[in-house]
Amino acid sequence: MIQIPSVTLSDGTAFPELGFGTYNLRGAEGVASVISAIDNGYRLLDSAVNYENEAEIGEAVRSASVPREELLVATKIPGRDHGIAEAIGSIENSLRTLGLDYIDLELIHWPNPSVGKYVDTWRGMIEARERGLVRSIGVSNFTAEMIDELIETTGVAPVVNQVELHPYFPQAALRAFHAERGIRTESWSPLARRSELLTEQIIIELAAVYDASPTQVVLRWHTQLGSTPIPKSSDPDRQRENADVFGFTLADEHVEALTALERGRLWGGDPLTHEEM
Repeated sequence: MIQIPSVTLSDGTAFPELGFGTYNLRGAEGVASVISAIDNGYRLLDSAVNYENEAEIGEAVRSASVPREELLVATKIPGRDHGIAEAIGSIENSLRTLGLDYIDLELIHWPNPSVGKYVDTWRGMIEARERGLVRSIGVSNFTAEMIDELIETTGVAPVVNQVELHPYFPQAALRAFHAERGIRTESWSPLARRSELLTEQIIIELAAVYDASPTQVVLRWHTQLGSTPIPKSSDPDRQRENADVFGFTLADEHVEALTALERGRLWGGDPLTHEEM
């Protein structure tokens, strides 16, 4: 089994440097995929209310050969549950659906700025943490300005911000902001799926240099930037390949070469305008 190293979040939580994405993993096959990921060394399991698979994640956690306390289950509050009471209710519903006693990491899925309730949602999450419903709280798809608003209003900083991040969109300024605030960056769509990223010549060349796959080169780039990628795969062999990226280190110039592929967001997920309920 592959050992994935961890970093320490600002609240003291041990947080894996690489996690497992579960979007679209549902039903019995979804449960089996998550159990396989756990068996292959993954300890961070990323879900969301809007993924409609919290029940499968909970079943996999209960069925796993790994003790519950060694796993970090993350889920996200959808836009329709913004507000203080609504956020607490969303978390309670997630706990019932997951069938777990606590959630390790709760995120606000999207800020939905036109609704204007993400600060109240954050207040609800702080209360839920104080009540022991969740262990850690963070955000997803937030800008630096939005995060500062949370901190200035409540005095509590998110431990994580999960954002679109890959070599086509390396988010240097936001990552620097996170580092200044003690916030861990987490990468969704780390392999820029549905794009030509993995066929880029520089990535193919570096795969040969490091005796690795193009996927492993890109995931190692993420970890060396200080971001936790959450690749998804239902295939056990691919799961192992994705996790097995800590046996080599990219040279600084090679990290910079991948970062130089920058072209911007791929799917229009600008948190100032994109909203999900």
